[in-house]
Amino acid sequence: MRGLLVVDVQNDFCQGGALEVKQAEEIIPVVNELIDRFTDRGEVVVATMDWHPADHGSFASNSGGKVGEMGDLCGISQIWWPDHCVQNTHGAELHPELRFVQDKIHKGTNSKVDSYSGFYSASREETDLDQFLKERKVDTLYVVGLATDYCVKFTVMDALKLGYKVYLVADGCRGVNLSPSDSDDAIREMREGGAVIVSSRDIVLDQ
Repeated sequence: MRGLLVVDVQNDFCQGGALEVKQAEEIIPVVNELIDRFTDRGEVVVATMDWHPADHGSFASNSGGKVGEMGDLCGISQIWWPDHCVQNTHGAELHPELRFVQDKIHKGTNSKVDSYSGFYSASREETDLDQFLKERKVDTLYVVGLATDYCVKFTVMDALKLGYKVYLVADGCRGVNLSPSDSDDAIREMREGGAVIVSSRDIVLDQ
């Protein structure tokens, strides 16, 4: 069974958001088309969502550090981020132009550890995603979303380690790019890890 995994297409990562990913809105037509195609075929569509408590330790406002600096969060190397995707706020909601996705997996709910991957926190606490997919017999994932160099990359790498066949839909992703090459480096790392890099135009679902 194939599944479409939509990573963190939330208001705070889009235009005007607290942690805006440049050109994030450009992926929404691509993601919406894929949601429609997978849904029409009765295949699985699931979205991950950052869902941070207001006291999350990765926030610069809580750490005492400066946004973009590196620090230590409970023994794990951590970038300090602006407050973003705080539970039950507008910024944490999926982008309003995104097609409706019924099934959602929350991550980053533990204030003491960050969680880029949709499968695990940085301390390897499991989310519900792997169980959700296995219960639906999904073994192949098509991944889109935000951001290429963080949550998409970590989600893809964990999916590969868990044995999923993974297709990264490159035109359905955008990156933060704290350094200009970060997204390109992330895509290379995902390819070297076993992911197949495709365009949405290349996806054939009638096989």
